[in-house]
Amino acid sequence: MNRKKNWERLRQETFDVCIIGAGASGAGAALDAALRGYKVALIDRSDFSSETSSRSTKLIHGGVRYLEQAIKKLDLAQLRQVKHGLAERRTVVRNAPYLAHPLALLTPVFSWFEGLYMTIGLTLYDFIAGRDAFPGGKWLNQKEALALSPKLTRKMHSAVLYYDGQLNDARYALALVQSADEAGAAVVNYAALTEFNPENGTIKAATIENQLTGETITLRANVFLNCTGPYSDAIRLLANPSLDRRIRPSKGVHIVLPRETLNSDCAILIPKTSDGRVVFAIPFGDKVFVGTTDTDFSDLAHEPVLEPAEVDYLLETVRPYLDQTPNKADVQSGFGGIRPLIVSSRTDTKTLLRDHEVELDETSGLLSLLGGKWTTYRLMAQDAIDRVSEQLGKSERSKTETHYLVGGENYRYEDWQLLQKAYNLPPDTCQHLMRTYGNRAEHIAKLIQSQANLAEKITDEQPFIKAEVVYQVREEMAVTLRDVLARRWRLELSDWSLTAQVAPQVADLMATELGWSATYRNSQLQSYQNLLASFAKQAGLVADGAAISAV
Repeated sequence: MNRKKNWERLRQETFDVCIIGAGASGAGAALDAALRGYKVALIDRSDFSSETSSRSTKLIHGGVRYLEQAIKKLDLAQLRQVKHGLAERRTVVRNAPYLAHPLALLTPVFSWFEGLYMTIGLTLYDFIAGRDAFPGGKWLNQKEALALSPKLTRKMHSAVLYYDGQLNDARYALALVQSADEAGAAVVNYAALTEFNPENGTIKAATIENQLTGETITLRANVFLNCTGPYSDAIRLLANPSLDRRIRPSKGVHIVLPRETLNSDCAILIPKTSDGRVVFAIPFGDKVFVGTTDTDFSDLAHEPVLEPAEVDYLLETVRPYLDQTPNKADVQSGFGGIRPLIVSSRTDTKTLLRDHEVELDETSGLLSLLGGKWTTYRLMAQDAIDRVSEQLGKSERSKTETHYLVGGENYRYEDWQLLQKAYNLPPDTCQHLMRTYGNRAEHIAKLIQSQANLAEKITDEQPFIKAEVVYQVREEMAVTLRDVLARRWRLELSDWSLTAQVAPQVADLMATELGWSATYRNSQLQSYQNLLASFAKQAGLVADGAAISAV
């Protein structure tokens, strides 16, 4: 992806559709529209998937909690969500198998009745899913459960095993963006829509500001599609100030613990919390993510961050399910995201519908894709581009259900061994490259042939090598330290201190590739390390914050 070239396309061309927001739904919509043959512009005011879409629980699921609510309340809307989610999860895995895979989840129970109740529910869950690549669930006795997850509490009666999916959310969204780019879309990050320019009351152009240079241009498109998730109301009101707000933002946070907390490839579903939610403890790389919370959030001008009370809540929630209880000193980082829940008559964010809606504002002509979740991003995008087609007077159908994303076609994880043999890289690095870039892993390895030092690891604690930073700048439109460390790698999410330690090396590599001056490089580095320190301080992890500040 070439940012400079695509920016010039935004300036010069007239598009069928301009999609605002490059998270899961926006990137998915861009790919869908491009595959239908439309001229597509995809813009985001920050990096691709820099907000909600990179801060999920990393699950692809139908929604066990939705199924329970659907049965208890005879709620067909909740049941429809489960059905949509289970149908789409197989597609998410199929189209990018290097970024998504089935995940085993265990639910510890403390009586035979509770085990029977959960087993019946999850049997129904499997029945709705039908025959797919996901294994079926089963009820395990305590011995069988401990064999799979040895750190579970010995106080449990038994455990119920079932399967959903896991994905690397930020990289999956990036693969959607790259696929859209290769299908002909003009994709640009750090491009903010600041003003709509209506013609006879209908939007046909908008002012776009380059967030890196301050330059502004006029972008022309026949249809504008708003895919900005929790920020949708701001775009809707920019187009038509008389509209009612439709989004009720909900904050969800995760804490990050060492892999040894579970010492298992199985996740844990905690079905009972003090506020009536479910919480997950999920292995992801060499860490365990525990979350999420669900609270109202109104301060959309600021990034949602982990707070001390949330750390305490999640530790207290997971504690009864583990034999050895983690404490605050074990928390290595955390992250927060904002769910874009659609306003309804329901009273709290735990019960608001998370299904999606495509809204047309008849006055301005703006289309807005509202609500939804990661699992059903493709279906959401398809529905949105169907409405775009109506506005354009065209009838092309979606082709995304069986379209492999970049890196996904003919992917074989076992090919890491061929990579190691050809380039003499460490086994963990080769495995990481295959899981991160799919069948394009060799593109990174080839950079080493012309510059041998790019084979060096960034840190002995991780499989990352210097060639990846070069590749991410040249081919994945990474332009800031956080683009690399938070999204193209997921290091910021998992370890604030280690992220701060490796940031200088990443800054040096990016400075060479992007032509940064020494002054700019130093200011970017200092600003990012200050941000990491502030995360630790705001979470009440003062010692970690002090350590980061000292790097």
